[in-house]
Amino acid sequence: MTKVTSSGSAGEQSPPGRSPMTIALVLVLGSIMATLDMTVVNVAIARLSAHFDAPLATIQWVATGYSLALGAVVPISAWAVGRFGARRLYLAAIALFAAGSVLAGLAWNIESLIAFRVVQGLAGGLIMPVGMTILIRAAPPGRMGRLMSTLGLAVLVGPLVGPVLGGWLVDEVSWRWMFYINLPIGAVVLALASRIFPRDGASDPRPLDVPGLLMLSPGLAAVIYGVTSGGDRGDFGSPGVLLPLLAGVVLVAAFVVRALTARHPLLDLRPFRDRAFATATGTMTLFVLGYFGAMLLLPLYYQVVRGESATAAGLLSIPMALASGTVMQLAGRMADKVSPGRTVPVSIAVAATGFALFAHQLSADASYWGLGGAMLLMGAGGGATMMPLMTAATRRMGHDQAPAASTAVNLLNTSMAAVGTAVVSVLLSNAMAARVPLAAEHGLQGLQRLAPDARAAVAPGLAEAFQHTYVWSVALIALALVPALFMPRRDRPGRDQPAEPAVRAAAPVPAPGAGPAPAPAPAPAPAPAPAPDSAPDSAQAPASDSAATRAS
Repeated sequence: MTKVTSSGSAGEQSPPGRSPMTIALVLVLGSIMATLDMTVVNVAIARLSAHFDAPLATIQWVATGYSLALGAVVPISAWAVGRFGARRLYLAAIALFAAGSVLAGLAWNIESLIAFRVVQGLAGGLIMPVGMTILIRAAPPGRMGRLMSTLGLAVLVGPLVGPVLGGWLVDEVSWRWMFYINLPIGAVVLALASRIFPRDGASDPRPLDVPGLLMLSPGLAAVIYGVTSGGDRGDFGSPGVLLPLLAGVVLVAAFVVRALTARHPLLDLRPFRDRAFATATGTMTLFVLGYFGAMLLLPLYYQVVRGESATAAGLLSIPMALASGTVMQLAGRMADKVSPGRTVPVSIAVAATGFALFAHQLSADASYWGLGGAMLLMGAGGGATMMPLMTAATRRMGHDQAPAASTAVNLLNTSMAAVGTAVVSVLLSNAMAARVPLAAEHGLQGLQRLAPDARAAVAPGLAEAFQHTYVWSVALIALALVPALFMPRRDRPGRDQPAEPAVRAAAPVPAPGAGPAPAPAPAPAPAPAPAPDSAPDSAQAPASDSAATRAS
């Protein structure tokens, strides 16, 4: 007789001697590779602009294209796991990410670099949700919290190490090596994962909503292209701007209509009927627009205004990354004890205060100690906001709606980060052009070629441009307080109720956004009643993905 438990299905047991913690550590290494790549690029934006002689509105697509591809592939992860199997899909995603990294390092112009960054994003969007499927199926429910905290290490290590490592590679070696470094990391992950991860097979997948996919991803890309092009040209009425902008809006609206009417939509919108989910995602939308959009500004300020190297810009970013990663670990645990509706408004206020203090100090000779103190508040507020928001959005969902809710949260997170980055780049470009004639004539790439004396002469105007742009981030973060105040302050029981039948407790628990798990092997006798804590833990497993969703 084949034994079926909540940690796996028939034919999907962990190899002997391969503990779930070992699997989690390999997943951490794979996630670090993806998060490193998201952070190292920000410190290289100025260097890439000068190398490819491209304006900021174009060069920012190196980051925006990656984020859009990341968000576009998340909704199909459920279908892909069912079609190909989790282990096989994870190995393919790691291999494709490493290959895309090598191609990005070989890029010969800005267009090819953006295209290869999209390839990286398509692979990176699968790494976390598929890895979560593998971990949840292999882990006993009683150890899920500890394993999720382990997986969250990628959120701390990536933003902490990425800017420093990327800055050193850009300054001392070549910008190409910030992509090449992923090749040895990917090779190690492939070698370990192929030996350690449990084997599984394809299951009966749900149908892929191809029309929905062809509406959502191009629609988001067209909207962002229209916004950035219009801001760059200073004219939103020209056909080259208006047509893609309108086309994008129509495609996104058509996707929403289809999602509400299709039998198997790409993204199930029913969770938005729940007050907790709607208010949490509304808060997240505004907060991510302001918070992650401003991530592009920090290293640029240190390099363009203060004349620091990419390495120094990475080192000066450590206070924010350290505070964010550390507080995120604590906030994730606290969200299980204190309702996020009580803590999130406070954490948003802390983040807004930090950004306001940072913007207030910005000048050509602001104290690094003062800026570092403000960055501690910025990072702490951000880390204490994102994890509880994701927990609040998914915790009250029923078992069947948990994957759709988690997928929607992840998609909003990545899409709004891409939109925020694009909008901030346009605001900064216009602010610099209005205050520094040289920036209007030659753009960011021209500023990078200035001699130290010439840079010092225009530094006050550039600092004022950065200060003006940060005000928009402060406003968006503060505006997130409005929906946050309507979040429920008391959690009602949701999927943590032991309402699932006994056979459900015996089935492998799917990761949110990773599709239905293979059906358990039929038992020769009726399933026994679950242990007192088995049903709650099993049903609660998808909620733990809230920590990992942010890391992707």
